[in-house]
Amino acid sequence: MTLSTQTSQAALISGIPVPNSKLAYEITEFIRDTESTLLFNHSSRVYYFGALAGQRRGLKFDVDLLYAGAMFHDMGLVPAYSSDADRFEVDGANAAREFLRCHNIPQQDIERVWTAIALHTTPGIPQHMHPVVALLTAGVEMDVLGIDYANFADSDRNAVVQAFPRTTHFKEDILQAFYDGIKHKPETTFGNVKADVLADKDPNFHRGNFCSVIRNSPWRG
Repeated sequence: MTLSTQTSQAALISGIPVPNSKLAYEITEFIRDTESTLLFNHSSRVYYFGALAGQRRGLKFDVDLLYAGAMFHDMGLVPAYSSDADRFEVDGANAAREFLRCHNIPQQDIERVWTAIALHTTPGIPQHMHPVVALLTAGVEMDVLGIDYANFADSDRNAVVQAFPRTTHFKEDILQAFYDGIKHKPETTFGNVKADVLADKDPNFHRGNFCSVIRNSPWRG
C-alpha cells in the first residue's frame, strides 16, 4: 500500500485524518522507515485514539503536534535512538525535538511535544496538562492498557484497528518490544512502569527501592 493510498483511507477514520501537512508527511515517512511495523501501527493508533478522545472531550489541540508526539513516542525503543543512560521516553522526546527543530517548528511547540513524550508513561499527571500532553497519554493508555475502552464506539475502535492492525498477540508483542528496548539499561526503570516489564521478562532483575535509597543516603538520622 502506498503512502498516498493509506493516507486517503486514514482520512476516513471516524472523521480524524492524518494532518494534511508537509511535516506530517515527512514524520510518517521517517517513522515508517525507522520503526518496526509493530511500533509504526501502534503509534498510528495512538494518534487516532488520542484525537478521538480529544474530540469527545471537546479539547482544542494542534493535530500536527499530537501526530508528532504519537509517532515519536516509542522512538527511544529503537537501538539507533536509544541512549546508554536516559529513560527511553526521554530518548524518544529528544529524537522528536531534533526532528522538529530541523523543520523550524516554534520552540514552545517543540517543548510541548517533548513533554508529552517524556510523560507518556507517568500516570496521574498528563491529564492535567496541555491537551497535546494529555491526549498523547490518553492514546497510549487506550491502545496498550485499554483504559477508557468502553467510551470509544465499537465502530471507531474497529476502524482504527482495521487501518493500522494489531498483531495477533499484540499484548505480548508490545511487552517484548518494551523489554528489548530497555533491557540494556535497567537502572532507567527505577520508579516507573517499565520496571514491571523487566521483572516479568528477566528473573535476575532486581528493582530499585525508594525506601532503601533514603535509608542508605549519606545523611545522618
